[in-house]
Amino acid sequence: MKTFGSLLVTAAIIIGCSKNALTGKSQLTLFKESDLQTMATQQYQEFLSANKVVSASTNRDVDMVRRVGQRITKAVEGYYAQNGISDRLAGFKWEYNLVDDKAVNAWCMPGGKIVVYTGLLPITQNEAALAAVMGHEVSHALLQHGNQRMSGQLGAEVVGAGLQAAVANKPAETQNAYLAAYGLGTTVGVLLPFSRKHELEADKYGLILAASAGYNPEEAIPLWERMEKASNGQKPPEFLSTHPSEGRRIDQLRSLMPEALKYYKPVR
Repeated sequence: MKTFGSLLVTAAIIIGCSKNALTGKSQLTLFKESDLQTMATQQYQEFLSANKVVSASTNRDVDMVRRVGQRITKAVEGYYAQNGISDRLAGFKWEYNLVDDKAVNAWCMPGGKIVVYTGLLPITQNEAALAAVMGHEVSHALLQHGNQRMSGQLGAEVVGAGLQAAVANKPAETQNAYLAAYGLGTTVGVLLPFSRKHELEADKYGLILAASAGYNPEEAIPLWERMEKASNGQKPPEFLSTHPSEGRRIDQLRSLMPEALKYYKPVR
């Protein structure tokens, strides 16, 4: 006989299951994306206020980050329009910022709120490699991986209550879960790893987005070779700490490359 708790968990799974616009597969998302986007806007501005945002007037890399971001945005919007799912991008207000920080990291929050750390650029070295990273992070957002991680962490207790109630009842726990779910968790000492499934999905669609934006997806291979070299056998950079081993990732990327290359049309 099922206990009340197990029935509640079952109800959570049934109520929270939805189909992702990109994969067409069911996933557990207990939170409304509109609520997560609202929270993202607040958290994004707080992050920018607390960190050193690089100005385009003092560093040309800002223009590169914005250019890559805008081209990926165009690719995303084009793909969604072609498939008649543009409504799934409701609430997206894309922003791209370069932050002065030695961390090798980048992330994208709900609604297209993107940050690239200056510490990542010496490893990406070129726009195509940066596009592979940004495409990967944008894919995490589009695939609602953060929503799934938060749903798994906060669980059935939020069913029927929603994000606002979770914030009101457990503000610190909810905020930490949110920050960790979207890659800002290092600020609170927590960083939740994405599952291998999520990483593979983000790699696949990240390559496709980069290719659709006119960037050679094959640049992802030497990028991850540089990532591996940068670790020098020591503790990996923050960006690597939540990802599979570089060797495994490179093998996966090679297997995904033929499909990604179908979308690649160099920008003249």
